[in-house]
Amino acid sequence: MEDITVQWIRTSWTKQSRGGEAAARRNAAPVGLSLPAVPSGFAHVVHMAERDGFEPCAVQRDLREVGVSLRDEGDRLRVLARVEPLFGLPPRRRRPPAVHLFPGQWVRWQLNYRFSSAMGIRDWSYWLDTFNIAYGPVDRDVFLLEPTLIVDECGPVR
Repeated sequence: MEDITVQWIRTSWTKQSRGGEAAARRNAAPVGLSLPAVPSGFAHVVHMAERDGFEPCAVQRDLREVGVSLRDEGDRLRVLARVEPLFGLPPRRRRPPAVHLFPGQWVRWQLNYRFSSAMGIRDWSYWLDTFNIAYGPVDRDVFLLEPTLIVDECGPVR
């Protein structure tokens, strides 16, 4: 899958970052970052967690390990984010359809989740997954710009 660039940013937090200064730090976490050199077939995966002050920690992962379905259809790329894991809230009974990117286009697809611990012993935890996906050659700062398409699947996670 050449000329496909994927950046997956997962931001995670607990109830402690739901309000005040902690929420301001969480909300200031970027949804797009400059790209390092990533080999073809790999994604730039970034984790930003409350426990680390929302500082980005980046790794590279094989595209098959990223929560998104990509299908090169010759003149365009079919993109569909997967909902993982299935036990998180909010419920997603109706999902948006896959998007199709033409060369030079990119999509930002966001999904959020809330999880409760087993037997409710610990507080809820939250995730925000942001998938930035470009088709065709791109500049390393492409995901700092406005996307061609935005898919917002964020729902209420009180």
